[in-house]
Amino acid sequence: MTAASESFEAVLVSDEPLQTAPSDLRSKEVCLFLADYAVSLLGCGATCIRLVKNVVRMAAAFGKKVELTIMPRHIHITVWHPHCDDIFTSIASVKNTPISFNLNTRLSELSWDVADNGLTISEAKQKFHEIISSDKANPWLTLLLASLANASFCGIFGGDLTAMVIVFLATAFGFNLKQMLAARHVDVRVIVFLCAFVSTVIGATANLFGLGNTPDVAIATSVLYLVPGIPFLNSFSDLLYRHYICAFSRFTDALVLTGCLSLGLCLGMRLMNVAMF
Repeated sequence: MTAASESFEAVLVSDEPLQTAPSDLRSKEVCLFLADYAVSLLGCGATCIRLVKNVVRMAAAFGKKVELTIMPRHIHITVWHPHCDDIFTSIASVKNTPISFNLNTRLSELSWDVADNGLTISEAKQKFHEIISSDKANPWLTLLLASLANASFCGIFGGDLTAMVIVFLATAFGFNLKQMLAARHVDVRVIVFLCAFVSTVIGATANLFGLGNTPDVAIATSVLYLVPGIPFLNSFSDLLYRHYICAFSRFTDALVLTGCLSLGLCLGMRLMNVAMF
């Protein structure tokens, strides 16, 4: 089985050690589970190399071989048994979910549970759905921590106490708006633009009313929580491991989001009559 085409990138696994699997475990069942797992893992912010290793690890534990084609919006997965004609292929759409380190970690742990503890396919499915359904962070706690983190960045970059308080408020209002718009499934580019605009307007109050000694630091750091750092890092990781299409897609998405952030920042500064240069 090969993947000879320059229009996509594939990972063919042929040397992974296989474990003994139940004789009635069909490739279709394994393939559909792994497809659902893969799109969830990629959607929550995992790198391609992590996805490949986790899927391969579980497929081997079920006594199967697997071939993956990872695209920015779809995953093509084929599962087969090396000693018979039992083969199944599935194409699944990547789930557009917020980046979640918790979900990323717990899904990776699931792959080790399958490999090390011998979970059956039914047990793996049950645990997978429990992980997916329980990944709901407290929105108010997230809001508080994000605001404190951004205020801390302001202090790190030389902002005084007044600037830190203003950045805390700017982040709180902007992040709360982000949560509300995300709950209504507004396009993420629109969300970043609007949140950057709101946070900049609030952050510019230090300059407008002459509050504190570092109003410029308050403006500059009020939008740091919107910087798409994870997409930039993931694109670099995918580039290193030769997942070029996903790397380019993630880098482009990150650039677009950075442009939306910059536009919101510039319009907010323009509205508050803050000199850009």
